[in-house]
Amino acid sequence: MNKRLRLRLMLLLVAALAALASIHPESVSADVPYQTYYKDNYNQLFKMQAAYTPAGALGKDLFVPDTSNPGQTVYSPLNQPQDLYIDSRDHIYIADTGNNRIVHLDAEGRLAGLITLPDSPFNRPQGVFVDTNGDIYVADTGNQRVVRLNGEGELLAEFGRPESKLIPEAFKYDPIKLVVDKRGFMYIATLGGYQGLLQLDPQGEFQSFFGANKTGFSLSDSIKRLLYTREMYEREISKLPGSIASVDKDGNGFVYTVTKEVRTKQLKKLNIAGLDQLAGKGEFADTMTDGSFGEYIHRAGRTGYPQLNDLTVDGNGNMTVVDSKLNIVSQYDGNGNLLFFWGGAAGDTTTKLGIVKIPAAIETNSANDLFILDSENNIVQKYRLSEFGELVHKANGLTQDGRYEESEPLWLEVHRLNAYYAPAVLGLAKAAYKKGDYERAQTLFKQAGWAQGYSDSFWQNRLLWFQSNFGLLMNVVIGALLIYFAAKFTAGRLGYGAKRRSEHYNRKRAARPLPLQLRHAFYVLKHPIDGFHSIRYDQKGGLLSSAILFVLALVSYAIMRAAISFIFNPSIIVEVQLVTILIRFIVVWLGFVIANYLISSLYHGEGRFRDVLYGSSYAIFPFILLGIPITLISNVMTLSEQSIFTFLEYGLYVWVGLLFFWMVQGIQNYGVGETIINLLLSLITMAICAVLLFIVFSLTSELFNFIYSVYQEVTIR
Repeated sequence: MNKRLRLRLMLLLVAALAALASIHPESVSADVPYQTYYKDNYNQLFKMQAAYTPAGALGKDLFVPDTSNPGQTVYSPLNQPQDLYIDSRDHIYIADTGNNRIVHLDAEGRLAGLITLPDSPFNRPQGVFVDTNGDIYVADTGNQRVVRLNGEGELLAEFGRPESKLIPEAFKYDPIKLVVDKRGFMYIATLGGYQGLLQLDPQGEFQSFFGANKTGFSLSDSIKRLLYTREMYEREISKLPGSIASVDKDGNGFVYTVTKEVRTKQLKKLNIAGLDQLAGKGEFADTMTDGSFGEYIHRAGRTGYPQLNDLTVDGNGNMTVVDSKLNIVSQYDGNGNLLFFWGGAAGDTTTKLGIVKIPAAIETNSANDLFILDSENNIVQKYRLSEFGELVHKANGLTQDGRYEESEPLWLEVHRLNAYYAPAVLGLAKAAYKKGDYERAQTLFKQAGWAQGYSDSFWQNRLLWFQSNFGLLMNVVIGALLIYFAAKFTAGRLGYGAKRRSEHYNRKRAARPLPLQLRHAFYVLKHPIDGFHSIRYDQKGGLLSSAILFVLALVSYAIMRAAISFIFNPSIIVEVQLVTILIRFIVVWLGFVIANYLISSLYHGEGRFRDVLYGSSYAIFPFILLGIPITLISNVMTLSEQSIFTFLEYGLYVWVGLLFFWMVQGIQNYGVGETIINLLLSLITMAICAVLLFIVFSLTSELFNFIYSVYQEVTIR
């Protein structure tokens, strides 16, 4: 009996050990020393499952033949490596910059050879590329050349600075990264080369500069150009576009570049004509995105903008970039949509598997594993797709190919694993739209924050509604018209409306009842100059009526900002800062009243402070009339009717602006020229007051902090 019991216990123990051994180590997210994130269309940051997990470190145990002791090996680690490339066999080539060599590893990470060119040694090479024929191209930066080698490392060709009249004399030829297309044309990124990639033919002849960035032009530059003399402007430091930091290509012939010194369009996907295919192509390009790439995580001690220094493109067209400053790895699909990003704070003294201190380069093998070169730790970190990451790649690949219904089960599983992952919601929305479930698609598109998809779904739902209710709608319209004409005919027969209330329009200087003061707002719309003149000289406006109009306009404006359709105002999905909206409206309005009164007092104006106050309240009356109707109309429009909505919205603001113009003209008794000068001076005064208030509040805050610090010192002692 004891033997049987022992046998059973041993069998159970063996089964348990076998079950534990069958668990894949990558499924244990606790082993990942960094956090993975996703940032949605509204810049909301979400933590999520790891998309890639550490799978090993390569290049840390390099033993090379000892030249002084044949048959023996000596430890020779990497030294400040700057680039790596993985060829079609998954062999790894590392530009070992500090050791002036190219290190060749096989697919398993074992040393396969060293390339040093004894007859023409490398001098701090920073880039390496291997073409489909197995030829090796090296950007030999220190020697200002590009060399072409065969698979055995023998020199085939050397390409120095090309000779061409199209190349400026000041151009410095320091190649740092390069790729070669199937024609043998080289695309070379040079140090500080703001002109773009240097394109050379197979013989090394200059063809053109390719994919240059555009020079940024700010408001201050416009002011300088307007005010500076030619001599002053020529003494300014020239503004140059950012120089390309690295380059890559895919199997379809697209050339990819990353740039450090710019804040937008750091990542580009260039066709053969040098046109960026990512500009405006992403799913969210129509809403709140600014065309920037490279993500960041708010941390103490981590400030500044992303500084992308290398990229790689995997077999599915996904682009992965590394940030040398913020130490963040970001991955985007082929259209520039963010998939996920991750990063971790590297320790100063210890090194963890998966943590990179200074990422110098990144590459992908045929299995879509990522390899990141750490130039400080002198190793290559390997990352493998997790189950979640692989699921996202498969689902997103089907979606990008237009196979929405096939992607739906995969996106459902992704959504089950992470309900906050917006690409999953977007994939499900596209699948629902493809199947004709427009109501569900509309809801999901709004949840994902994609205005175009929401607009398309709403258009379909609106069309179906019109088809179902057209008869009822026409009956209502015809009935309303009949009632209107009948009422008008009856009023004409009975004599209503034939007389006007003359006491509202006479010119006596007596205060008017509140209803007549409110009604005067409509007269102002028809006859603005006379209407505002009456407020000043005939007391057609009062404090109570002005307060009522101001409050109603304020409420109407707040409703506009909070309830305009999602497709025209995507920010309402996250949070509407009503308090901020109300305070901004009040401050701007009150600031104009005070500034205009001060300027008018100095500029021979006839209006009193209360006249400017009352007139400014009547000038915003269009917000009351049109604010809510425009808001309601926006919610039955689609993006194809955006021009109509834009016309209505901007027309409202233009109308209000004109009323302010006529208000100053009527109340202050100015001519047109005097009114223009008065308004310009009022705006300048508002700006000056804003700056002074900012300074006062800043100094007050500093003074309060100083007093509080002194108080703490006194109480402690």
